[in-house]
Amino acid sequence: MSTDSAPLSQVLADVLLPLALPQAYSYRVPEGLTLQAGDYVAVPLGPRQIIGVVWEMRPAFPTNMKLRDVIQRFDMVPMSETHRKFIEWLANYYLEPAGNVLRMALRVPAVFEEAKQNIAYRAGPERPAKLTPQRQRVLEVATQGFAMRASELADAAGVGVSVVKALAKTGALEEVALPAHRAFREPDLNAGGHSLNKDQAIAAATLRQVVAARMHKVMLLDGVTGSGKTEVYFEAMAAALAGGKQVLLLLPEIALTATFIARVENRFGCEPAQWHSDLKARERERVWRGVAEGKAKIVVGARSALFLPWAKLGLIVVDEEHENAYKQDEGVPYHARDMAVLYGSVGKFPVVLSSATPSLESLLNVDRERYGIVKLKDRHGRPELPEVTRIDMTREKIESGTWLSQPLTDAVTQTLKDGDQALLFLNRRGFAPLTLCRSCGHRLHCPHCAAAMVEHRFKKILMCHHCGHKEPVPKACPECGTEGDMVPVGPGIERLAEEAVRKFPEARIAILSSDLSRGQMLRDTLRDVENGDVNLVIGTQLVAKGHHFPHLTLVGVVDTDLVLESSDPRAGERTWALLAQVAGRAGRGAKPGKAMVQTYVPQHPLMQALLKGDRDTYLNMEKVVRENAGLPPHGRLAALVISGKDASETERFARFIANAAPLAEGITVLGPAPAPIAMVRGRTRWRLLVKAKRDVNIQSFLREWLREVKPKGSLALSIDVDPYNFL
Repeated sequence: MSTDSAPLSQVLADVLLPLALPQAYSYRVPEGLTLQAGDYVAVPLGPRQIIGVVWEMRPAFPTNMKLRDVIQRFDMVPMSETHRKFIEWLANYYLEPAGNVLRMALRVPAVFEEAKQNIAYRAGPERPAKLTPQRQRVLEVATQGFAMRASELADAAGVGVSVVKALAKTGALEEVALPAHRAFREPDLNAGGHSLNKDQAIAAATLRQVVAARMHKVMLLDGVTGSGKTEVYFEAMAAALAGGKQVLLLLPEIALTATFIARVENRFGCEPAQWHSDLKARERERVWRGVAEGKAKIVVGARSALFLPWAKLGLIVVDEEHENAYKQDEGVPYHARDMAVLYGSVGKFPVVLSSATPSLESLLNVDRERYGIVKLKDRHGRPELPEVTRIDMTREKIESGTWLSQPLTDAVTQTLKDGDQALLFLNRRGFAPLTLCRSCGHRLHCPHCAAAMVEHRFKKILMCHHCGHKEPVPKACPECGTEGDMVPVGPGIERLAEEAVRKFPEARIAILSSDLSRGQMLRDTLRDVENGDVNLVIGTQLVAKGHHFPHLTLVGVVDTDLVLESSDPRAGERTWALLAQVAGRAGRGAKPGKAMVQTYVPQHPLMQALLKGDRDTYLNMEKVVRENAGLPPHGRLAALVISGKDASETERFARFIANAAPLAEGITVLGPAPAPIAMVRGRTRWRLLVKAKRDVNIQSFLREWLREVKPKGSLALSIDVDPYNFL
């Protein structure tokens, strides 16, 4: 990077930029500009101006390089040393350029612009020459209270905004500059604490002690569904807040419901800051600034909230810590639970992991005494867990094109008759997972992916769930031309809903699926379910994420075996967690609950454990299976996916990489082989899997192996350390 010659600066700033760069770039600090590590600055890069972070300050030294000057420093709180270390450690762990990780921390460009002030209006000294009834109403409202924005004043007076603006021009209303953003209220730690039962009180006391020690320690809060884990970790949050610290409560994004936010607000007397993908740009700016300045004390957010510029973070709570939603597959493939633990280690503060179905990783860390544990064994206010009944589908006679057995149908009918709420669970979106021609057997596949097109009948389209390609359902088979013979195969959530409408015509039905309901629509639907305005819920895994449905007394799992059909080594563990969480939605109110599971493999150990409620025996068996196979958490994995537009070139490159793998003790390289989904978005995909013993530094092995590997043309190589997606 060259520029015109200039006197040598006394100081250099190494600036990390939010680009795919492995290290910081050096810039001169011009005379009169004072910088420190963590400052946000604008610097030149080629013809562009980029915003980055000063990673290190150091003395200038004689060099032949012609360094360019830092353009400006932004007047904002510098990024803390803890946050910078967190970014570096995460980058090293996942073998990502540090600039890519920094990019996730700088995704609110508005914070680097001048904050826009809000203009409000109040009664002014002048009287308008012409006083219409509309103007009179505005002036009456304006003299009654605080200054109001134009839209608020117009609404209160029942007039258009133009009336308010016209009065301001006459001087009858005067402008008042309001702060750019709403202030964050201070938490009231005594606002709404609930009375805790004996087990909850013991668990809360333990967590408070851990927080008070102000050291890094990970605690697993292991409690059955409905045991009141939330109220327990609220006490840990209160202890951190009492010590002047900020608190981050991580949730799977779909669990960020208005009801849950209201619970936090009731407990702490103030609305928490929120951070998730549906947040509007102005609110994102407000929260980012509030976190950086230490004014936002409680943040409830999805996984990306980890990358907010924390000023004095003192506790992270990861609710539903077992959830796969914490793993990001696109971009930097990090796992938010694991990185929360890392952040706590870097920042020397405690982390609480909460779940009714803890991950094997967390349970093994408890076994090895790396994590502490507190347990809640009974439901709060109701000791009974739902009774689980197994329906052996090999013995049931069901009509073709239907999916509900007679025992489950009868149970739903009785539940609705009793005035209670039922849930039918099927973890498959759309109407049908496959569409084929009865005449020639042709299956409709995505033109860009090696995957079947899923029919979404409500939207009247076929959709690929991997690349998003959409097309109408053809009237004639594209292979043989026969009309009227394209038929859906298998059930999806929409097809199940059709059957439910036929069998339960009086039911008030809500469908909960991520492709049908998002954002405010989803939150409204969940509120209707919680209030009992709906009495039959048909849902995918979205309904298993920590929701409290007090009127729900029956859960019917339509296809228990579906989630077992996977090459994922965590399939058994995931299935257990999903079924236990879904069953746990029942009986959380005044009445006891019941769960009925339809299965074609009734003798499977998981089904036996589910019937007995014997989690520990099943998971201990899973631990042994994984240990014998050297799989996580007893071993380590890394996935390499090679993709390209040309199939032959992609295969050759994949084999070249495999042949270049160095020999190393404790490490096995499997593959290359076509990925389970061998084409996505028109790109051929091959996969290698690196399997290592737990004590092996898999990152060092990968760096050494891939140091000289440079994909060219359309070829791309992605690395996923600790993969959760095996497609």
